[in-house]
Amino acid sequence: MMMMMMIMMIYIYIAKATLKFGSEAWVLKKREEECLEAAQMKFLRHLLGITKLDKEINHCIRGKTGAENIVKEIKQYQDKRLQHIHRMDTNRIPKQALQYKTKGRRHIGRPRKRWRDQFHFEDTRNRNQT
Repeated sequence: MMMMMMIMMIYIYIAKATLKFGSEAWVLKKREEECLEAAQMKFLRHLLGITKLDKEINHCIRGKTGAENIVKEIKQYQDKRLQHIHRMDTNRIPKQALQYKTKGRRHIGRPRKRWRDQFHFEDTRNRNQT
């Protein structure tokens, strides 16, 4: 049991930190979310000594280890970062970068997903005012 706790501490401080490094500025697509979740589950399966042939569901494995979904944690982290930027003064560079509107036209085709596009600004502004 002590060994399991030690490995969980390693997971929390090293593996999880490595997966989340720099995530406040990421624009996560569905494929990237799946890759992050797969990496997390691979580590947790190895931690418990479970193989994919054992056919354990991810939800059960997370319940045994007490781990949260890494994608959910990253989205919460990004939401905290957005709220922090909204509280900043207008002369700070992160706030200016978030509010910056480019001039000109975008390229032909489907527009790339931007960091600010993944949030609902109206929702976060209303939450901060209440």
